[in-house]
Parts: sequence; C-alpha cells; structure tokens
Amino acid sequence: MDSIHDRPEPTLREALPVWAKIGVTSFGGPAGQIALMHRVLVEELGWIRPERFLHALNFCMLLPGPEAMQLATYVGWRLHGTLGGLAAGLLFVLPGAFVVLALSIAYALFGQVPLVEAAFVGIKAAVLVIVIEALIKVARRALHRPHDWAIAAAAFVAIFFVAAPFPLIIAAAALIGFLLALVFPVPVPPPLVTPPVPLGRTFRTAALWLAIWIAPLLAVAALFGRDDVTADIALFFSKLAVVTFGGAYSVLAYMAQQAVETYAWLSAGEMLDGLGLAETTPGPLILVTEFVGFLAAYRSGELRLAYGLLGAAVTLWATFAPCFLWIFVGAPYIERLGSNARLAGALRGVTAAVVGVILNLSVWFALHVIFGRVAAEWHGPFRLWVPDPASFHLDAALLAGLAAILLLAFRLGIVTTLAITAGAALAYSHFSHAA
Repeated sequence: MDSIHDRPEPTLREALPVWAKIGVTSFGGPAGQIALMHRVLVEELGWIRPERFLHALNFCMLLPGPEAMQLATYVGWRLHGTLGGLAAGLLFVLPGAFVVLALSIAYALFGQVPLVEAAFVGIKAAVLVIVIEALIKVARRALHRPHDWAIAAAAFVAIFFVAAPFPLIIAAAALIGFLLALVFPVPVPPPLVTPPVPLGRTFRTAALWLAIWIAPLLAVAALFGRDDVTADIALFFSKLAVVTFGGAYSVLAYMAQQAVETYAWLSAGEMLDGLGLAETTPGPLILVTEFVGFLAAYRSGELRLAYGLLGAAVTLWATFAPCFLWIFVGAPYIERLGSNARLAGALRGVTAAVVGVILNLSVWFALHVIFGRVAAEWHGPFRLWVPDPASFHLDAALLAGLAAILLLAFRLGIVTTLAITAGAALAYSHFSHAA
C-alpha cells in the first residue's frame, strides 16, 4: 500500500491494540467516534494525513451503513490491505456487539421485572432527548440554503404523514441534490493523485464480498426454511443495510416501525429500550439491530436462548458484512469521488433529507414515550399519529425534562445522563408506590 503518513508505518501487530482501544472507547455516536479517530489516527499517530481522512469521511457519508466503522475499515485497509481493513472494522464493532448481546440476554430474561421496567422509563426519556439533540446538531450542519430546508420539510411530510418508503426518500433527495449541484455548485477539495485501478479487480472484489455477505444468509434460510423468523431477519436487515444512509438515526424510524408494526417482533416501548441499551455501549448505534434480531428469534424458537443467539448472529452478519463490501470495492476510488462536485451535491441532498427523517423519529419516539397508547389514523392518503390523552405518563415527561437539562444545559455525557435518569426513575417509582 502507498504511504499515507509522515511517520514510520506501523506493523499490523502494532495497529491491533490501537484499533481495539478505539473500539472499546468509541462512545458518543458517529460524531464522537469520528472525532476520536481523528485525534488518535491523524494528530497523535500520524497514520493518515488530514486531507485523506477528509476524503475518506466524505465518501463514507455517501455510503449506507455506519460511517465511523467504515472510516476505520478504510484506514485499516490503507495501512495493511484487506486484512488490516477487516481487523479495524471488526475491532470497532465487536466490543459493543458483545455488550449489546449480554444486555439483550439480560433484557429477555429480566426485562419484565418491575424494577427493571422502572429504570427503563428513565432510559427512554433520556433517549428521546438524545434524538432531539442529534436533530439539532444535524440541522445546524446540514441546513444552510432555502432548498436544504425545503428538502428536509418534504422528507418529513413524506415519511410522517404519507408513510413513504425510506429508500425512496433517500433516492429522491440524492437526485434533487445532484441536480441542484448543476445550478448551485458545492465547494469540494482538490483531487488527490492516485494510481488507476483495474476494473477487473474491482469486479472480482465485488463478487467475492457479495458472496461472503449473501451465501451464509441463504444457507440459514435453506436450513431453517423460508418461513422461519431467521430468514425474515436475514432479508429485512440485508435490505436495511442497503438503505442506511445518513447514519443510524436516519433509519431508526424506518427500522422501528417495520419491526414493531409489520413484523410484530417487539413493542414500541421495547424498541426504545433497545435504543437505550445501544446508547450505553461503545460502537455504532446501529448495533440496536442486534437487540431486535435477538428478541425476534428468542421469542420464536423452542430453544429460546440458542435461537436468540442465532438471530443476533444473523442480524450482525446482515448488517455489517455489506460495510466491508462497500469499502473494499470503493476504497481505491475514494480520492476521485471525494472531489466530484455532483456527488457532493447528492450528499448534501441526502443530508438535508436526513434532518426531516430524524424529526419524524423524534416525534414518533416522543409520542410513544409520553403516552402509553398511540394509534395511527388514516385520512385518505395521509396518516396521523393520535395519542390517547388518558394514557399520558407524567413520570416520563418529568424525566425527559430532567434529561434535557442534563444533556443540553449541563452538557453531561450520554452514559452519565442515562445513569442519572434511570436512577431518578427508580426513585420516582419507589416513592409513588410507597405513597
């Protein structure tokens, strides 16, 4: 591989502890994870030059899937080829995956215990504020021009009131952004000089990783049958992996509504619990899919725990195997694509649409946190979510207010806020029952 840094190139053995450290400490969502990698890989170790880091980040934001994990995979690939990319990507994901799996097992076994349920009221309230905070940050970064606001508003209306498919919204936003770039060019960095890549090598890489992604999932479906829940898990999360543009928050509404309403794998409250668990762990927030896959299989098989482990494994494979496909196929072209003004315009359109999608997620989560019963009413082609006022949860509303103060006013970390709101929920439950 060509040199990408000014300091001596590390060996793979020297790089592994660094990737493991990043994987264990990568809290705070993609923004925090990217900032951590920039500090470690660019500033402290000098393993990648700032301009290459920026080009790679722009490319990863164009891809479906968790951009921080894919960025780590790219740097690992640049340093040590395919083996280095695999090591970096896996070590970024596996620590959080093991923690989420342990929490999922505990939730399946003890989640209905009143004490645990009370704690999760506080976690749900904090998650609601975390999502709103993400909405504010993304909106500030993405919405600068009138047509950015128009795309965001149109995306919100399309997904919240019309229930338009998320992939269609993303495709339309990318096309609009691409066309707008012809009229309102987006500033892009100058291209970096890179050697040409043989097209045959690209096709071979794509075929290999497509087989690695799909073949094990087809084997599971053939072994257990197409009507088995594991086949549904494999198909659903494989489709999700192709449309997860804009980070986990942008696709959570689509995933949650499908998992809750279409497949009935879990309830809306349990979906929020899973998001709360994923927020407390390192690694990509999209690891919440592992929680969903575990519960879906756990509740469907005779050997419940073993089947749950299989569901979690299928979910992880369907979610993250495609990430290696995108990076190993696209990595040789990253510098060229990062300097393409029209693709930059498409990315701007997608990012604006993501704001509307996160707003939809915020409203949908808020309704299900604050109210116990929420019904979808259709008026012609339009859907309206209507809460039952009698099911209003005062404790959840108060805890959401507490979380807002801790996160937005005192700027406490996510894990600290979740711990405080969970403790406050336990205290509220204890004193309300004592009274």
